[in-house]
Amino acid sequence: MIHLQYQMIIDVIHPGRANVEQKKKQLLTMSDSAVIIKTRKFKRNPLLARKQMIIDVIHPGRANVAKSELCELLAGMYKANAKLTVVFGFRTKFGGGKSTGFCLIYDNEDSMIKFEPKYRMVRKGVTEKKEYSRKAIKEAKNKKLKIRGTGARIAKHKAKRAGDD
Repeated sequence: MIHLQYQMIIDVIHPGRANVEQKKKQLLTMSDSAVIIKTRKFKRNPLLARKQMIIDVIHPGRANVAKSELCELLAGMYKANAKLTVVFGFRTKFGGGKSTGFCLIYDNEDSMIKFEPKYRMVRKGVTEKKEYSRKAIKEAKNKKLKIRGTGARIAKHKAKRAGDD
């Protein structure tokens, strides 16, 4: 009798191998669970040729959801191309399980290239980041500062072009 009680206490403190495997399976199924996307403040912006909205992502059991996965889901919801969908600015609520961010769905690639900031297009893979040498940028800036008079505008333009190369 004492031996059985002792064994039960050990099982409570250190659960058996079967219980550990069962908990791992539960965690795996929780992490693979579906996410729920709700949109708020939806606005059709014809001047910028896009749809914009705030999205609430409910993801219980997951730390967060990949932006590529969200782009695919939102493109499916709004019958758009995933390449033209941009998501950013996500904040996870305290305690996890819910994140809020912003989504832009462009009508065409030209408007995306025209209006979207360069850094977000680099993130998305639409454009490549240009690498500038620090020394060339500083030399162009100092050359620009030394110029006075009527040729200042032309020289500044040339200095800027030299820094861009």
